[in-house]
Amino acid sequence: MAPTVGDSLERRWTGGSVPPALPARGPVDGTLLMTVAMCYSGMDYEVVHTDDVPMTDLSAVDEIPPDLRIRALDDFFDTDALNLKLWYFEPGEEIQYHAHAEQEELYYVLEGEFSLKLGRSGEETYVDAGPGTFWIAKPEVGHGHRNVGDEEGVVLAIGAPAVEDPGLDPHGLDDGD
Repeated sequence: MAPTVGDSLERRWTGGSVPPALPARGPVDGTLLMTVAMCYSGMDYEVVHTDDVPMTDLSAVDEIPPDLRIRALDDFFDTDALNLKLWYFEPGEEIQYHAHAEQEELYYVLEGEFSLKLGRSGEETYVDAGPGTFWIAKPEVGHGHRNVGDEEGVVLAIGAPAVEDPGLDPHGLDDGD
């Protein structure tokens, strides 16, 4: 049976017991209290609470702007087909407007208030986004976002295919015609 909002990890597991390695974390309330990955090679599962995924401070990595913090869920789960990150933004922090050659990215705001810059060069649009908002950026389509709120913001980013695809300047790309 699939978990529903309000189900606890304890009730969802097998018959009400929690495996010794997985302490109950409380009810699932729609804010990504836990991440569940299922590998289809014979019913293998991995379950982790967000707090158990190491936080990486990108300010310590010279080659990777911006100076934000992330939880690299894709590294933790060793995913093959997608990149999966939780990005943490203090007020005013941003990921600048950029594009990717191959990767499509889906974003979801978990916490905070953001201003999004979306669209091809010369056709950019600004959109406000708060908790519960999704947006997608196809390959070669510019996108960026800034935390415009007064508190920390958290964004889930899912990118596929899982390739090294550094950001490109959208102003230098053809319009696809």
